[in-house]
Amino acid sequence: MTDTRTTAAHGGAIGLHGIKKWFGTFQAVDDVTLEIRSNEFFTLLGPSGCGKTTLLRMIAGFELPTEGQVLLDGTDISRLLPNQRPVNTVFQNYALFPHLTVAENIGFGLKMLGKPKSEIDSVVKDMLKLVHLEGRGNNPVTQLSGGQQQRVALARALAPRPKVLLLDEPLSALDLKLRKSMQMELKRLQLETGITFVFVTHDQEEALTMSDRIAVMSTGTVRQVGSPWDIYDRPAERFVADFIGETNFLEADVVSVSGDRARVRLSSGAEISATYPDGVTPKGKVTIVVRPEHARLGPPGSGVLEGVLDDIVYLGTDNHFHVKVDGGGTFIVRQQNAKSGPCGFSEQERVSIAINDDVAQILRD
Repeated sequence: MTDTRTTAAHGGAIGLHGIKKWFGTFQAVDDVTLEIRSNEFFTLLGPSGCGKTTLLRMIAGFELPTEGQVLLDGTDISRLLPNQRPVNTVFQNYALFPHLTVAENIGFGLKMLGKPKSEIDSVVKDMLKLVHLEGRGNNPVTQLSGGQQQRVALARALAPRPKVLLLDEPLSALDLKLRKSMQMELKRLQLETGITFVFVTHDQEEALTMSDRIAVMSTGTVRQVGSPWDIYDRPAERFVADFIGETNFLEADVVSVSGDRARVRLSSGAEISATYPDGVTPKGKVTIVVRPEHARLGPPGSGVLEGVLDDIVYLGTDNHFHVKVDGGGTFIVRQQNAKSGPCGFSEQERVSIAINDDVAQILRD
């Protein structure tokens, strides 16, 4: 099998500088600047209507920016037509040709580029191996399952060995189990080919599972860029913290600051340590975020917050405990189920909440 990593086009670094996009009076993208590294799996994550697909389409050339530049390996490609860019796109609906076989679909782009039949046949053979569809080349695509059709679409996009592969929510039509399997397949393909992948999704778990880095978007702007760990465990602002997973928000007062840590006092009077984002000087009243799995339930007097256990939600792998905290508000504690049997707590029982050291994060105003 050909080593696709060495034969793939080198480079693939994307620079988006001051990108703005207007559709009439509606601004879909508002002054976005991003650097996407060569050969990384980069995800644009956000709710519907946040501008992520519009941004992807401007990289592909299907939309032109109203302002700003799209650079590929330092060259301005902002005004090039889609077929003039070393970029391919995989769409939500795969856009396969139903009257062609699997092999013919995969080789279609190479045929349009005027490649000789011997080269097309060789590349198609390699692509079939890459996406684990050996022996299916002569099958009509209509005989394939949804997951197999998605693999054909990926193989067709990878066959010309583009510098960048753009993926517009390609897993959204698959069922949950297949979607999880294909997440691993996509990451494997990116690693084996060495091509820069730019992936668009609204699914937080998908983004956390596959990405080297994530850009969280809202209302046409980028709110935070970082590794999956940064985005989940060190969210910089409330939108990011609230959009990614379950989150507890607490009001607190800053007591002292030392290095990259601050000491904060909760409404109960207890003090805990918290980190804070770059560019923030914690002072006065702040909002902190604590993930449910970073807290523990215990008997009264054993934690930093007290309350009444209002609800227990059994989710198979874990329990979610909803505690009505003294003074108002609800705090969720997530506890993994290590064995079958009672969880050790009962509804309407008074409990304490302990928070692990340095897991609280102060948010930007």
